[in-house]
Amino acid sequence: MRDPGESGGGFWRSLRMGDIHSALASMKGGPSAQQIAFIRSLMRERRRPEALGTPLNELETVVFDLETTGFAHQRGDEILSFGAARTEGTVILQEPSFHMIVNSGTAVPETITRLTGITQSMVDASPPLTEGLRDFMAFVEGRVLVAHAAGHDKAFLNAALWKTSKVRLTHRLLDTMMLARRLYPELGTYALDDLLHEKGIPIEGRHHALSDAFMTARLWTSYIKEIQEQGKVETLGDLYVYLSGI
Repeated sequence: MRDPGESGGGFWRSLRMGDIHSALASMKGGPSAQQIAFIRSLMRERRRPEALGTPLNELETVVFDLETTGFAHQRGDEILSFGAARTEGTVILQEPSFHMIVNSGTAVPETITRLTGITQSMVDASPPLTEGLRDFMAFVEGRVLVAHAAGHDKAFLNAALWKTSKVRLTHRLLDTMMLARRLYPELGTYALDDLLHEKGIPIEGRHHALSDAFMTARLWTSYIKEIQEQGKVETLGDLYVYLSGI
């Protein structure tokens, strides 16, 4: 059997040394097998128990959003774009951020074009899904993921990861909707628009993955500040206990 290091040696050397950015650079235009190996490497050991002791004011997260061709990956809907922003504690980092339209091989419905602004021609000119997953997971690295109504995004990510690389998402994933339900059980709706309005966060560029990610990041940091002010939550582990209602 051939040693994978015999071809694409720069990729494998960089990956073994933990140099993600050099591995990415060596992969540009490379075979999909290397992209798949890279994605698989990023899925390993992302739920380290010691992370539960991380103070919330030091917690590094990636708040993300996906635009998709519909709402049911089981019926063939696919990811259209990724948007993601990083936070450190309650600080939102403006840079680096991540946005990428991908070509998953599925037609873009006109209703989705009207909603997101993503056209079929934009998708046709975009990189394949595997490349988008690779770059998105490289941006995430080992950080905790955050999304609004995270079940939708997790389901699409898992479907895409399994389809392309036969792996599942192993990162911790927190949901701003769950936080809102715990903080404000009296609210009648927990839709993103309604929660942004309730917090006085301007709604700009809805249904653009990166804009939605930054607005969700503002919700996330606002909720974390509130929870910390209650004096009951100091670490990531405490936050899980808080969300469980114990």
